[in-house]
Amino acid sequence: MNAVARLSGIALECPDPATLDAFYGRLTGWPFEYASDDSYSVGEAADAPPDKLDAAIMFAPAGELVPPALKALKKAGVLVLGGIHMSPIPEFDYDLLYEERVIRSVANNTRNDGKDFLRVAAEIPIRSEVTLFPLREANRALNDLKADRINGAAVLDCRQ
Repeated sequence: MNAVARLSGIALECPDPATLDAFYGRLTGWPFEYASDDSYSVGEAADAPPDKLDAAIMFAPAGELVPPALKALKKAGVLVLGGIHMSPIPEFDYDLLYEERVIRSVANNTRNDGKDFLRVAAEIPIRSEVTLFPLREANRALNDLKADRINGAAVLDCRQ
């Protein structure tokens, strides 16, 4: 049978944005600010992080944020543009791409695309493979992934 799609990731909405933004605030060193009950903000969009980044993903449809995002990357850093659409990216100095920095776009799907995919997945059917590891065996899970001994996904179970 020919493949009709390849699942490369799942995005989930967050039921508790305050906790998630506090986590990212601690991770990045940026303060997080209350905006509304379902929206928080970590820093300003064009703020530089405390340290240079290996990679960044940008969902904002604002092309003017691409140059500051590139500026925040280390050598060989990757900027992923994850928006479905974006305003024009302004002209910027080549120095922002120099040292092997990369701009990569990703294919995005609408909610209807997701529904269509799930309908086809049910008809095929798609069977996922998951290997569950207790958190205390995280190193074994990483070694198994590195040695290509995992089919599908490896999941760390924090409840055990």
